[in-house]
Amino acid sequence: MYLISALTDLVALAPMAPGDPKPPAPAWDAPPKSPPGMETIMPEWVGWAKYFAIGAGILGIIACGIMMMVGRRNRSHLSAEGANGLLWVLGGLSVVTLAAGVVPAIVT
Repeated sequence: MYLISALTDLVALAPMAPGDPKPPAPAWDAPPKSPPGMETIMPEWVGWAKYFAIGAGILGIIACGIMMMVGRRNRSHLSAEGANGLLWVLGGLSVVTLAAGVVPAIVT
């Protein structure tokens, strides 16, 4: 079974003459295609999700700053939680901002 698959992959990689037509891509390697009617809706949804995620990140950074300010005296645990939360908020924001560039690069 694996031998046949390896042989078909090897034949597909064989050099072709300049005039030969390009073989079709396998079905499992087809490029992503949006369903009918979703061409404008999906980018809008992604834009909304990024907008709300960035807004939540701004609020999270503000909340972490308040926790660090309030926990400065006699509540060092609250200040440490604010500093730890800051790392998580920045990590989440970086994942959100990189998602639109990383996912298409991996999928296609």
